[in-house]
Amino acid sequence: MTVTRRFCTTALALALLVSGLGSAHAADLKITEMAVTTKIVKGNPIDSVRRISSTSVKALYCFTRISSPEDTDTTIKQVWYLNDEPVGEYVLPVKGGRWRTYSKRAVEKGLSGEWRCDAVDADGKVLKSVSFTMN
Repeated sequence: MTVTRRFCTTALALALLVSGLGSAHAADLKITEMAVTTKIVKGNPIDSVRRISSTSVKALYCFTRISSPEDTDTTIKQVWYLNDEPVGEYVLPVKGGRWRTYSKRAVEKGLSGEWRCDAVDADGKVLKSVSFTMN
């Protein structure tokens, strides 16, 4: 086998191995904590919103703590809903075994109703949801 052929074979094998890492671990994601909060301090939520007034805050955050294999390199999507209609979608990286991430949603007056935020894996499966009411 020539050096060029050996190099190409090795490069192809490595490319196939690396390309499968992110998708192979998407099914192994576990949400260990998820909360809609008014503020993130030192990487953690300060509260968990169940009912809130649209005039009391300017933004809300959906915090998600994820457990997965150490070599995980994938994404999750956080989808915000108002009265079951999607109003925001955020793609967030997940890199490593213990990962924290969040999305931020601006709050405007008059956005009252039943809210929900879903954490969805790369395959489209809903991993967890949190709901709250905004007056």
